[in-house]
Amino acid sequence: MPIPEDVTGDEIDKDVRQELQSLPKTLAEDVARNLVMVARLIDEDPEGAYGYSRVALRLASRVAAVREAAGFAAYANQKYAEALAEFRAARRMTGTVELWPLMADCERGLGRPEKALDMAGAPEVHKLDKAGQVEMRLVAAGARRDMGQLDAAIVTLQSPELASNSVQPWTARLRYAYADALLAAGRQGEAREWFAKAVEADKEGSTDASDRLAELDGVEFVDAIDESEDEGDGGDAATPADDE
Repeated sequence: MPIPEDVTGDEIDKDVRQELQSLPKTLAEDVARNLVMVARLIDEDPEGAYGYSRVALRLASRVAAVREAAGFAAYANQKYAEALAEFRAARRMTGTVELWPLMADCERGLGRPEKALDMAGAPEVHKLDKAGQVEMRLVAAGARRDMGQLDAAIVTLQSPELASNSVQPWTARLRYAYADALLAAGRQGEAREWFAKAVEADKEGSTDASDRLAELDGVEFVDAIDESEDEGDGGDAATPADDE
């Protein structure tokens, strides 16, 4: 797959670069450039990211960072069985537990919420950092919802992190999940309150909490493009043909 000339491979994380030192120099550079493309594309073009991850995997399947990147790319494309296999491989190579919540969410994606809940109660969870533990809580709540256990999902999300006024990287998503669970349970007033709190914490726009809040408040957004088209249909706006 083509890689832009401005991608050198030096953009990758220092730890990943160190892992790649086990490879011949030219091969390490090729792998690094493909990993950079995975990182660049995974949000906006997950299919493209997946393609580059497969190239990197062909070149260096024994490098943990490559297996992890392949897992993320597969996960972004909802290829959950493949993602789970890659995450497991990366974990075997590194011995770390950082990928545990993602592995549990893959189990959800494969229609095995009970397995995800088992993983939420495993000793590995206690080895996760705070962000990982919050992520595991989100996965567990999702599994409860998959099983139709709305009240249990709500209780699962109730935690010191949810109650805290401190805004952390996970705060918006945690509040959003709680609001969504409340709304699903018919507790609209409480849901509105928590969607509003999610909006306060979501400075990066990582959720659509503001849209959900507006929807609850009965606010309708009119597409400006549609408006102009309507005006054109009515003869009030000039078209390119009118100008000629």
